[in-house]
Amino acid sequence: MKYIALFCTGLVLSGCVVVPNDAASARRDKALETNTRVAPPVAPAPVGAPVATPVQPTVTRVQPTVTTVQPTVTPVQPTVTVQGPVQASPSNPAPVIVTSPAGNAEISDEQDFEAVSGRQTIESDAERLEANRARYTVIQPTELPTRGQTPNIVAYALKTNNPVGVRLYRRVLGNKGRAARACSKYATADLAQQAFLARGGPIRDTKGLDPDGDGFACSWDPTPFRRSVQG
Repeated sequence: MKYIALFCTGLVLSGCVVVPNDAASARRDKALETNTRVAPPVAPAPVGAPVATPVQPTVTRVQPTVTTVQPTVTPVQPTVTVQGPVQASPSNPAPVIVTSPAGNAEISDEQDFEAVSGRQTIESDAERLEANRARYTVIQPTELPTRGQTPNIVAYALKTNNPVGVRLYRRVLGNKGRAARACSKYATADLAQQAFLARGGPIRDTKGLDPDGDGFACSWDPTPFRRSVQG
């Protein structure tokens, strides 16, 4: 009896286990699964893969087309009526002869034989020719005027015939050093020769431009002027 009582007690204790409600358990498990659901991890892009660039929408602005219509102007050609050649006929009117008005001295009628013959005669023509010959004067040519007080070096070159360097005139204080300093003040030898002649040259040399006394200052050479006349 003792063992039977213990066995029954064990059955009673094992029957005391609470069996949960299946519907409620299912709802609870589903709610827990929904709240604890974790998003799947996103795999990182491999190294060197192209990065996706968001595509920007393309906006195309349509410009309005304005067409300017130019007015068409058609030139009107004048109508010209060309008449045919005038036929010679006794019935045509006589042409109008235009004559100069009386007292108009601007238009000469010397070509009108009738007008001239009424005013002039052979004797009057002869008298007019004699009067014109009396007023006729022949002007004889003269020498060209000199240009101020500047000596003519061309005329001086043609008047002389001595070579360059041949002494013709006496120089007391002439030396090459003084001549070089004096000649450096002139841009050309022609200007030096003009100044030399204007100050009493070739006899006198107050500036020391002709130390050798040949009459030619600062190595001025008259040979080109002489050759131009000869050749």
